[in-house]
Amino acid sequence: MTSTDKPQAAPDGGQAAVQWRKVITLTASQGLSLTADYVLLVALAWTAVQLGGVGAITTLMLAGTIPRALTLIFSGAIADTLGARFVLLRTTSARALLLATAAVVTFTTPWFWPLVVVAAIEGVLLGIGSPAAGTLMPRLAGGEQLARANSLSSLVTRLAPIIGTPIGAWLIATGELWEAMAVVAATCTVSFAAMWVVTRGMDGGDRMPGENMLRRSGDGIRLLRTYGRLRWLFICAFLLDMAFGWPIEVALPLIVDGRGWGVGSVAVVVVAFSCGAIAAGLAGALLAHRIPLMVRLVVTGVGIGLGILAMAAMNSVFTLAAVGALVGLMAGLNGPAIVTVYQQASPRARLGTAMSMLTLAGIGTVPVSIVVFGALSAVIGVTATWFVCGLVALAAPVAALRALRQPAPGPESLGAPATTGTASPATEPTPAGAALSIEAPATVGAPSVSAVVDGPRESGPDLITDAESDRVTDELLVGTNRSA
Repeated sequence: MTSTDKPQAAPDGGQAAVQWRKVITLTASQGLSLTADYVLLVALAWTAVQLGGVGAITTLMLAGTIPRALTLIFSGAIADTLGARFVLLRTTSARALLLATAAVVTFTTPWFWPLVVVAAIEGVLLGIGSPAAGTLMPRLAGGEQLARANSLSSLVTRLAPIIGTPIGAWLIATGELWEAMAVVAATCTVSFAAMWVVTRGMDGGDRMPGENMLRRSGDGIRLLRTYGRLRWLFICAFLLDMAFGWPIEVALPLIVDGRGWGVGSVAVVVVAFSCGAIAAGLAGALLAHRIPLMVRLVVTGVGIGLGILAMAAMNSVFTLAAVGALVGLMAGLNGPAIVTVYQQASPRARLGTAMSMLTLAGIGTVPVSIVVFGALSAVIGVTATWFVCGLVALAAPVAALRALRQPAPGPESLGAPATTGTASPATEPTPAGAALSIEAPATVGAPSVSAVVDGPRESGPDLITDAESDRVTDELLVGTNRSA
């Protein structure tokens, strides 16, 4: 990485610097893009229902999700090879052009199959861009500040469906599909400008002459096999997504209907969950580094599992929504913690590949959850299957504990910039305790890799200054003591 590409360590080796302007710009851009995605999702789904019913909407959803999942298999290698800036500027501009063209096509042609083509291409572009986007935050926030930055990103992720879904419904109710596509194309243009600013000064990839890209597409599996911490964090995320998918997508409406509470109860529970997650995201953006990692990663995982079990036993809408809010609160802390530790444990030169695997764990798991638990519910019933999902979720914190017991990441992780500031090849993890000690609450609770480079901080227009760091510390982090 170049000098403008990495957060530097504070002179005392404590709190790492963070490029707050770029972090906020990136977060706002992601929030706008995700909100637009939900606008488009609602508009496309409603149009598909009008054109072809259930079969049409199923075809459209599969056209968007399958190409995206397949693309994730090799898109991480693309991000590592070509660089995040190269990938994101091209995929974002291509999305803007695609949706602008689609708006013209849908304005002139009331056919269904052009929508399937648009959904498939959109899925490919999102699949290519997702791992590259996942590498940006560790380049802007280092050490314990990465947890706060990821919590801020999680906050806008939770807000996006709440804002985007009603806007999409309003656009399609008062206008036509082409208008919604034109709006989303405009937001992609704004996102392109934001990405241009955020990624300015970031280095390219690490492609070597004659390198086999097909072989590099398998680096994700090799990373999970080589790095125990990544492997167990991947399993943790996989188990939680498996446990969440079927209850929220399928079982909740079935239980509500079976108990005669009315369809509005589904919305009440979902909103309660989202409010809990939003509150956790806001708290994490301010105080994530002050909450011990064991609490954010393991205790909340146990709470999520117990909460899912409890939700199946609730006998009123109020109690179901209250438990749902608590589960959302814990999920809002747990998710950013998984992402942060995963990013810090990933080799610098293979972060895109590592993030593609974590993204695949989420995107590829929900359909599997629906199929597996749906089949099980036909045998043992909806409520009993919901309890099984809770037990699956309780296995996630066990995997998180196993992750924390694995060798800690060395200086090749993005949480600890190397002295040279250049991308380095993946190395074997250092012995446990060399960079991150599980028994050191001040270090783990950050979470941060303490093996950072001592010395003066580099200056730059977007890099936080000593005075600004002191001001932020005085306002938000009073009373916090850190160990080097």
